[in-house]
Amino acid sequence: MALDPTIAEQLSRARADLRMGLPVVIHDCCGAALAGAAETLDATRLADLRALGSPHVAITARRAETLKARAYDGDLARVAVPDAVDMGWIRGMADPANDLAMPMKGPHVSLRGGGADLSRAAIALAKSARLLPAAVLVPVPDGPALAAAHGLTMIDATAAGPEMEAASPMRDVISGRVPMAVSEAGRVHVFRPDNGAEEHYAVEIGRPPRDRPVLARLHSACFTGDVLGSLKCDCGPQLRAALARMGEDGAGVLLYLNQEGRGIGLANKMRAYSLQDQGFDTVEANHRLGFEDDERDFRIGADILKRMGFGSVRLLTNNPRKVTMMQGHGVEVTERVPLQVGLNPLNAKYLDTKAKKSGHIL
Repeated sequence: MALDPTIAEQLSRARADLRMGLPVVIHDCCGAALAGAAETLDATRLADLRALGSPHVAITARRAETLKARAYDGDLARVAVPDAVDMGWIRGMADPANDLAMPMKGPHVSLRGGGADLSRAAIALAKSARLLPAAVLVPVPDGPALAAAHGLTMIDATAAGPEMEAASPMRDVISGRVPMAVSEAGRVHVFRPDNGAEEHYAVEIGRPPRDRPVLARLHSACFTGDVLGSLKCDCGPQLRAALARMGEDGAGVLLYLNQEGRGIGLANKMRAYSLQDQGFDTVEANHRLGFEDDERDFRIGADILKRMGFGSVRLLTNNPRKVTMMQGHGVEVTERVPLQVGLNPLNAKYLDTKAKKSGHIL
C-alpha cells in the first residue's frame, strides 16, 4: 500500500529514535541485531540489550586507531562489551573527551569472523543522525518479532546502504525576496531533500542569466563563524566576502548548505573544538571522534544549481575538491575564483592545516 513507509522514511524514523536513546532493529539476509547509539543509550536499555545476549560496541577504524583496538573488519571494529562495565565505559569508547585525562584501559577484545554489515549500518545511521559514530549492538534471533513486540523501528540493512549513499532529490519549496546590505535585489530559495534531512538554501543576488557561467559559492553552515564571528576559522569572512563580491558584480548565487562542522553537526564540531584545545589539529580531532577529514556531500550543491537552471559556474572557493565535485556532477566550472580572506593570529594554524592536509589553495 502507499501507506507503507519507504526505506527513506524508515531511516528518518530510525535517526529520530537513536537521537532519543531508543534502539532500532537492523536486519539483513544473514541475521538481525538490536542497535542503540552509544551516545544516547541509557543504563536501563543497556540492561535490556544484555538480557538478550552479549553486546558489542561498533566504532569506526579512525576511532579504533586512537583506542588501539583491532579493526578486523577494515573500516570498523566490533569491540566486545565486558560484563563488568557500565554506560561510562561505553561512552568512553565513543567519545574522546577524556582520552588524555582518563585513557580507556585495554586490551580491547575485537570480534573477528561473522558479518559486520549490521554494525556498519548502525554506525552509518548514528553518523547520519549527527551523533557520535558508535553503536551498541546485540544479535537477536528474530528481529521482526522483537520489533513488533516492542514497537521498534526495523531497518533492512541491504536496502538502507544504497539509500544512505545516494544523493536525495531536492525540492524547491519556496522563494522570497530578501533585500540585503550587499544588494536590494536578493532572493532566498528553500530546498528540502526527499529523505527528511536538513533543508538547504540558495541566496540569489540580482537576476543571473542561466545561459552564462554564474558567480557561485558553496558555503557550508558555520554557526560559530557566520553568526558569532568566531576567530577560530575563516568561514564568516568568506561568507561576507562572497556576498559582497556578488553584490559588486550585480549577480550571483550563494548556496548555504546545512553541513555544519564539515558535515558532522554542531555538537560534534564543539567536541572537535574541545579536542583542539587539547592540542590536536582540526583533522586529528575529527579522526579521534571517529569521523573522516570531511564528511560533507557537495552533490547537494550541484543538484540545487541544476534545478535553478545553472549549468556552469565561476566558483568562489579555495577548495579544489569542490571544483572536482561540481564537474563530476554535471556543472561546468569555467573559473576558480580565489577567496582568500579571514586570516588572523587565532586561526593561522587552522588554515595551515587546511592547506597541508585538505589541499586548500591559500
